[in-house]
Amino acid sequence: MPRAILDESRIHPAIRAKVAQHQQAIVQEVQAAVAAHAVVVVGMGLNPFPRKARRALDAAGVAHHYLEYGNYLNTWRARNALKMWTGWPTLPMVFVRGMLIGGASDLEQLIASGELTTMLAGA
Repeated sequence: MPRAILDESRIHPAIRAKVAQHQQAIVQEVQAAVAAHAVVVVGMGLNPFPRKARRALDAAGVAHHYLEYGNYLNTWRARNALKMWTGWPTLPMVFVRGMLIGGASDLEQLIASGELTTMLAGA
């Protein structure tokens, strides 16, 4: 699944560092959490879907780490950097063993199929 990303050769050398460093603190924070925890949910306040994902994990007895970044009215620029990094357009972003598995409905499908248990077992 190739994802269109502007090739670095098409970015003027004078702005490459600016592009590379833009909002990297939030990306690095999520990367660190994903490296440290088996399940990470990235969400935002006022959005019911991160809450839905967390409730599904709680009901399945799966421990998870939650990162919340603002709400609809603030922090959208930082969240946009996460969306550009992952290619996933919405929140929550759910990671299992370092893999982005999608959002709340995708998580529910993995739980219902038993695939989440398999992923967490390390298979």
